Amino acid sequence: MIATSGGARWGLPKGHVFVGETPEAAAQREIEEETGLTGEVLQPLETIEYWFRAGRTRIHKFVDLYLLRYQQGEVVPQEAEVDDARWFNLDEAILTASFPREQAVLERVREMWRRGELP
Repeated sequence: MIATSGGARWGLPKGHVFVGETPEAAAQREIEEETGLTGEVLQPLETIEYWFRAGRTRIHKFVDLYLLRYQQGEVVPQEAEVDDARWFNLDEAILTASFPREQAVLERVREMWRRGELP
């Protein structure tokens, strides 16, 4: 997970999809950029949407979340956009996540894990 807002908000890595890039490739790229880790996309999880403000502008954001399998790397937060990056087990991640929609996705992953539904 990554921390932003001076370390006050913890969430899942995310970012923009470049022209010509698939959402899956963007997920892999953003995770590597923000955390230093590389992973293999296993399956889509969910698309969440929310509104936020950037100055005086209201922005409607859609985020495609994917389940990835860790491949390699050490956790190194991206200094330009991320205040911290850490590994959490699922229970800790659910409790640490600052955003209810991300907590719900993590809870869904925990249930999939418990039922043996993850690759």
